[in-house]
Amino acid sequence: MEKQFLQHHLHMNRRRFLTKLGIGIGSAALGSLLIPDLFSSGNREEALLQHLPHFAPKAKRIIYLFQNGAPSQLELFDYKPMLREKFGQDLPASIRMGQRLTGMTADQKKFPLAGSLFNFSQYGQSRAWISELLPHTSGVVDDLCIIKSMYTEAINHDPALTFFQTGAQVGNRPSMGSWLSYGLGSENQNLPAFCVLLSKGKGNGQGVYSKLWTNGFLDSIHQGVQFSSGENPVLYLNNPESIDKADRRKMLDQLEGLNEENYKDFGDPEIHTKIQQYEMAYRMQTAVPEVTDLSKEPESIIKLYGADCLTPGTFAANCLLARKLSENGVRFVQLYHQGWDSHGDLPNQIKGQCIDTDQASAALITDLKQRGMLDETLVIWGGEFGRTNYCQGTLTKENYGRDHHPRCFTIWMAGGGVKPGVYGETDDFGYNIIKDPVHVHDFHATVLHLMGLNHEELTFKHLGRRYRLTDVAGTVVKDIIKA
Repeated sequence: MEKQFLQHHLHMNRRRFLTKLGIGIGSAALGSLLIPDLFSSGNREEALLQHLPHFAPKAKRIIYLFQNGAPSQLELFDYKPMLREKFGQDLPASIRMGQRLTGMTADQKKFPLAGSLFNFSQYGQSRAWISELLPHTSGVVDDLCIIKSMYTEAINHDPALTFFQTGAQVGNRPSMGSWLSYGLGSENQNLPAFCVLLSKGKGNGQGVYSKLWTNGFLDSIHQGVQFSSGENPVLYLNNPESIDKADRRKMLDQLEGLNEENYKDFGDPEIHTKIQQYEMAYRMQTAVPEVTDLSKEPESIIKLYGADCLTPGTFAANCLLARKLSENGVRFVQLYHQGWDSHGDLPNQIKGQCIDTDQASAALITDLKQRGMLDETLVIWGGEFGRTNYCQGTLTKENYGRDHHPRCFTIWMAGGGVKPGVYGETDDFGYNIIKDPVHVHDFHATVLHLMGLNHEELTFKHLGRRYRLTDVAGTVVKDIIKA
């Protein structure tokens, strides 16, 4: 009687208990899959909240094709026939308005206008003007959101490049990829959330450096992992000779025990980060060789990206690898292609750069689209600033160079919830923005919004203040986002 009373009072018997227990285990298993850090030794509340978007995202991942050195918008996207008509005439002071100049043209007494040597045509439903240098890009124009009204304050490469990647012109700030890793985590626990790929073109190159993919003051687990074009894509990942996988597992277990003892003494959270990094490296030993193997790609894909995609370290190979990394759950893939810094001999240098990048950039869009991934993958193409409408140095009908121009330039975005079309407008001289300006902070705010993150809420407290990618500025450009 007493047993029956308890069962009735608690509405619980052995069968009901086991049923509820099974549901609980299933829920815990699901939770650990959705939020892998939920049952880690760290802060459970932080693990639960940190990797959830603030609202429903348009995109799940990003591939950023950064064109390092600043491509000339006047040769590629911003068609200005007036510059041809006024070829060689001095830029009116009323247009320049005393703009700050670089040390390379500050001593010039005249600023002769240089029209592009290349022809433009209109393509797609948007009737966007695209240069003859980009025949493959023109074929995917209906997937592109071409923003012609980007601007920045930085006038030299290092601060401008750092600004685009970290939201500040100085170093030691987390990069975009690190912020996204911090905010959303990784979709694949066997690969980093943030990967970096480098390539170099035929033009004049500007260097890239690790501060561009640094974690800054965030935990080091959020730092970008650079892939190389050599035999070992990730350095120091393979086991030394005479060390097998079982030995490595035993060593890591012993090392984790020592680190846990160290954590008890000092309480430094970076110790747990180091443990995570060791474990990630162990899992990557299997995942990286598989994902970087391009030999199994069908002939149709090789033809789509071009023969260069079979040469490790080329832009084409990196675009194909970026697709594979994204397909395998990498949150942010950052490509840097060097060679766009054309202060002289611009027509010849930009031809080579476009040969290196045009087909593969368009192929990436096509490839993602045919796999059903483009809607959830945001692809970005562009440099750190633009190029002047006047010539730097000697101007001839066949040759010229252009200086840095931060006041207006062009980037494009595709997929990931952006509307195809042309946004923003510059004046007839291609020198000033006359419609819909987009600052770098606005760009960052919009990218985070597409990923389901409020740029004002994604913060990290450091040295007594809360930092964010957009610092204290930035407005989401809602007009380029699909409803």
